[in-house]
Amino acid sequence: MTRIAVNGAAGRMGETVIETAADRDDLEAIVGFDVDAGEVAGVPVVADDVADALPEYDVDVVVDFSIPESTLPLARACVDADVGLVVGTTGFAEDGLAALADASEAIPLLKATNFSRGIQVLQRTVREAVRALDSYDLELMESHHNQKVDAPSGTAKTLLDVVQEERDVEPVYGREGHAPREDDEIGVFARRAGDIRGEHELILAGNDEVLSLSHHAEDRAVFAAGALDAAAWLADREAGQYDFGQVVDA
Repeated sequence: MTRIAVNGAAGRMGETVIETAADRDDLEAIVGFDVDAGEVAGVPVVADDVADALPEYDVDVVVDFSIPESTLPLARACVDADVGLVVGTTGFAEDGLAALADASEAIPLLKATNFSRGIQVLQRTVREAVRALDSYDLELMESHHNQKVDAPSGTAKTLLDVVQEERDVEPVYGREGHAPREDDEIGVFARRAGDIRGEHELILAGNDEVLSLSHHAEDRAVFAAGALDAAAWLADREAGQYDFGQVVDA
């Protein structure tokens, strides 16, 4: 039984992770961390020093859905306590990513911009399509709920990285006014409205045809389930930096 803690426990994803964990028999959510102490789905949420709470609750792995300013001190606490870390937080600056890489030298750390198995398949399909249709125009679109802070989404950035590994294109973030399309660009668009869980689409257009590759998340539970799969998989790993594709392929 893997004992997990959830950072950002009072947030939308944190709550979903705790609720989803209750239905599993391979792991248990034993404590949550957030700015206000309390309780989520019967799990205590503490606002005290995480460094003290990790050994106190005998945590094996922390699942983090918060903000970079919270994740980075958490990573240091996990290193001190020798606890694995699954990071679902996005929006890190370069120095933040470097700090996580440093932490992975001491603990097993898995960071993903999306914990959907379908998104993993989409990434692989995007790579194949961009490689095969190397002269087609590319446009990337994503939609999320109206409280999401970072734009484009971390998943959109990951898809963009995949595209740029195959094609030498520069992102154009939205268009306005006189903006003729260049051959070596990819349009990137972010929409924020309502309670949209997550939608991503890449279109490839050329030769009088359009190929659309898309993914729609129906419920946050799909991301929670993936993050919990990652936590269970990570629990017995050696120190190092891992990715969710390794969990999907296991």
